[in-house]
Amino acid sequence: MKNKNRIWIYPLFILCVLFLPTSSCKKSSSTTPAANTITDVDGNLYHYVVIGSQTWLVENLKTTHYNDGTPIPNVTNPAIRDTLKTGAYFWYNDDIANKAVYGALYNWWAVNTGILAPKGWHVASYDEWLILITYSGGADAAGAHLKEKGAAHWGTTNISDNSSGFTALPGGNSNLDGNFGDIGVYGWWWSATYSDSHDAFSLMMSPGSTGVNGGRNNPDQCGYSVRCLKN
Repeated sequence: MKNKNRIWIYPLFILCVLFLPTSSCKKSSSTTPAANTITDVDGNLYHYVVIGSQTWLVENLKTTHYNDGTPIPNVTNPAIRDTLKTGAYFWYNDDIANKAVYGALYNWWAVNTGILAPKGWHVASYDEWLILITYSGGADAAGAHLKEKGAAHWGTTNISDNSSGFTALPGGNSNLDGNFGDIGVYGWWWSATYSDSHDAFSLMMSPGSTGVNGGRNNPDQCGYSVRCLKN
């Protein structure tokens, strides 16, 4: 069987080289998916980038369903948003127009389900974030290499070259009183790591700083952006 395959393939190769333009021997690109992209269960398109040993999504998560198809509640009442102990998502200022650039904000209970990220991906743990930060220059310098470059979203005080391609954006947060704040000023991201009976680990970047700050925040009362890591 191997010899028969060689008999057919070799002459076809010769014909391509001798009689046809080089592009005629290639498959059409019209059905080729965009390079380095995936879609979530909602059909949202994301790009991804390899940074050291890790592969990260370039955009904040924006799905409104868990990866098994179950809807995630969109909670718009601040009083309820402030007391939830089950998964939920929010658009900043309850305005879906913020979805395209900044993605959704999620409470930590949505993260904790383990099925928030697209299949084959997961919400990064705190230790996985630390690997990214260390590779990108350490806690005092990594922000400059992880944030989107320029003033378009971070403002004129932004210090960044985005050399990693991570393209972090300041999506703001849903804060302790259930209201929104800090879009265009701070970027906040949940990790998948629970710290104790009251808090979960999170990360923060700001425009005038080159660093990345780690902290612990209330999983009931905070809505943050989410970034995903390939399994």
